Amino acid sequence: MIDRPQPVAADARLPVPAGLGRAYVLASVFVCAACGLVYELELVAMATALVGDSVTQASVVLSVMVFAMGVGSLVAKRLRCHAAAGFGYVEALLALVGGGSGIALYASFAWLGQATVALVVISFAIGVLIGAEMPLLMTLIQRIREQDAGGAVADLFAADYVGALVGGLTFPFLLLPFFGQLTGGLLTGAVNVLAGGLVVQWLFRHDLPARTRRRLLAANGCVLLLLVGGSLCVEPFERAARHAVYGGDVRVAVRTHEQELVLTGGTTPEQWRKAGELRLFQDGRLALRGREAHRSGRALVRPAMTGGPHGRVLVVGGGDGLALREVLRRPGVDSVTVVVPDPGVVRLARRDPGLRGLNGGALDDPRVRIEHADAFRWLRERARSDAPPFDVIIAALPDPASAADPKLYSQEFYGLAARALADDGRLSVPGGRTAARPRAFWTVEATLRAAGLRTCPHTPADGGRGYLVARLPGPAAEGCDAGGGRFAPGRPPVPRGPAPDLPPSTLMHPRYPD
Repeated sequence: MIDRPQPVAADARLPVPAGLGRAYVLASVFVCAACGLVYELELVAMATALVGDSVTQASVVLSVMVFAMGVGSLVAKRLRCHAAAGFGYVEALLALVGGGSGIALYASFAWLGQATVALVVISFAIGVLIGAEMPLLMTLIQRIREQDAGGAVADLFAADYVGALVGGLTFPFLLLPFFGQLTGGLLTGAVNVLAGGLVVQWLFRHDLPARTRRRLLAANGCVLLLLVGGSLCVEPFERAARHAVYGGDVRVAVRTHEQELVLTGGTTPEQWRKAGELRLFQDGRLALRGREAHRSGRALVRPAMTGGPHGRVLVVGGGDGLALREVLRRPGVDSVTVVVPDPGVVRLARRDPGLRGLNGGALDDPRVRIEHADAFRWLRERARSDAPPFDVIIAALPDPASAADPKLYSQEFYGLAARALADDGRLSVPGGRTAARPRAFWTVEATLRAAGLRTCPHTPADGGRGYLVARLPGPAAEGCDAGGGRFAPGRPPVPRGPAPDLPPSTLMHPRYPD
């Protein structure tokens, strides 16, 4: 038999009139809902940065959390006889778990080498606690003044949904830019524990025995101290976690609006023997390796630059300046436009002596114009203008199977790039490692062909990565120059493998993750 909470004529026991008390409870619902959505978004953002594949991470967090909310609602039925105390403990625990979720997830990734188990456990715990909130709040608001259940539910859910809207907008536009993921989560937890604690300790203090009030006050105080102390220790924690992930030779760590950039190793080839080879990581993924930098840059750039006119060049991505350096080394280049979304990468490549030594100061060349924009959107807007076409487009992007933005390997993107090409222009794109991920490589080739381009796949003699040069159909597309060797369409130097006819990757059907 389930105990039923007895309604209390609480008007005389509240420190404020009933109407004001209800407004205060609804305000706490608003704040707690905003905090709950921040925890959810933080988990998705952190898991995507650490593991990749944003669709999978968002699906895991949302599905586990929604399921756990149902479990939490059932658990809360046993707490309704002690709704005020139960709500106080739930909010204290939610603030601690949710506020520290980013640190716990990062620590699991850094020291245990994986984050999936921690993501599921944390999402479940937060979901249970969020699910327990609403039944307890429903009980509390009915104790202030009884009303029909439908009206009370409508009021609570209205405050809950509006709070979720505010939390969803606060996370990307306030917390991330000004505080970062870890500190932002901890500060959200502090707001959460204060909002829940004030409702119980002030508005419903007459419903609590003195011993229970003291225990709740101690619990809230401990949680608040832990969250504030954690926010003061974020910087040394991040340093220790980076050393666990990247080793002890971390030289630069920068958090931009888009991602975390980490540089390890020495600044010159002479220092690489002692301090380690220079490496650039973007959100934990290796983006640049010193000894391979020039080799991969040449393989991507030279085939496209040697096949015809190359006065006007577009570089998509390549904020490190390495592809740009290879472009500028070719005589006859009049202008280069670099489209890169994150100005932090360009700033680091200009200032860091190691990266600047690799790119030769190419980003400061007077022929270079840098556009900080999303490449897909930039090409789409450019297609509406009468701007002159490019002779060469270089897609200086990560391998397709590990790319954080698969739309830059889609049929739609290649179609936009084709519209920006001159009649005899060339597009050069990376295809990834042909031996390890042949399906991804040939999906790139199929996607280029689906966009109406003729392709020439090639692999440098000294590397395992494959690249593709693509042209518009026409006489110039009957052969393409790939590092000094001409390859006729249909006879690429890369073995095609057992699956020659793969479907293209589109915005609605991305096909690169193996």
